[in-house]
Amino acid sequence: MLPTKGYAALTAKAPLTPFSFERRAVGPHDVLITITHCGVCHSDIHQARDEWGGSIFPMVPGHEIIGTVAQAGAEVTKFKAGDRAGVGCFVDSCRTCAACREGLEQYCEKGMLLTYSGRAADGSITQGGYSTQIVADEQYVLRIPESLSPAGAAPLLCAGITTYSPLRHWGVGKYHKLAVVGLGGLGHMAVKIARALGTEVTVLSTSESKRADAMRLGAHKFVVTSQPMALVRLQRHFDFILDTVSAPHDYNIYLNLLKTDGTMILVGVPDKPAPLEPFSLIMHRRRIAGSVIGGIRETQEMLDFCAEHNIESDVEVIPIHQVNEAYERVLKGDVRFRFVIDLASLK
Repeated sequence: MLPTKGYAALTAKAPLTPFSFERRAVGPHDVLITITHCGVCHSDIHQARDEWGGSIFPMVPGHEIIGTVAQAGAEVTKFKAGDRAGVGCFVDSCRTCAACREGLEQYCEKGMLLTYSGRAADGSITQGGYSTQIVADEQYVLRIPESLSPAGAAPLLCAGITTYSPLRHWGVGKYHKLAVVGLGGLGHMAVKIARALGTEVTVLSTSESKRADAMRLGAHKFVVTSQPMALVRLQRHFDFILDTVSAPHDYNIYLNLLKTDGTMILVGVPDKPAPLEPFSLIMHRRRIAGSVIGGIRETQEMLDFCAEHNIESDVEVIPIHQVNEAYERVLKGDVRFRFVIDLASLK
């Protein structure tokens, strides 16, 4: 076993505090990664506060993990010591179901094994990247292109793939008009990726203060949704809407912005259910769909795409002892656009 330092929530809603635990020994197919950076995702907060239910404590959050391979198991073929590597939202799946065989491990019929707050087949509990090191099977480890900075690449492993996957699945690209609802950790990545795909991008926000950032990130247009008549003028305008907001809000106000056969894709996860008015869907054969992260193959594709197009997340790097303050700032929307923990501060 490998003694490891981290920060953990010991109970639901408890502040994160220093925590020592053990990683498993490196097996023949495993790589040991010394973690240098880990992003702070809004889902970390939901999980650490058990807002979705089912959280397992004590919990070391973190699933946007970047580091360096310190050791490779005897039968590892994809990585060697010294390689840059990353771990995203899950570290295993059944590998045999139809979804896994298609490279869609995120939809594993038996359930993907989450990077943290997951229970492995042997009964052990997974712990995440707010820590000094992690051991993972090479099949669930990503190559990090050298052109990406470690801090800027970390959020790509969740925010990046969460927005890339639906854009690719629904074929969003040139000649399409896309609305991005919300300009936070997910939304700002959606703007960058969609712009690189050649899509006309409009940001829909409740805050005028986001306008300059939206345009800097590559949006073609910015609309403040609270302004009178703003949404009326956009009726039947968009081919796709990507809703990235994780706070409770009304989906119905956006549906009439879709063209006939348009699709609204949900990637944000509010902690409360939202009512749905069916007529907006029925009258123009519109759809609401959902998407969650991506498989290993697609995540690697996304990383390579981002390297090719010089796309990184806009981040604020913090030491680990500021993580509780960072959580509160995320809830207030006080970050442009993602916190990343420098794990050197933990050593």
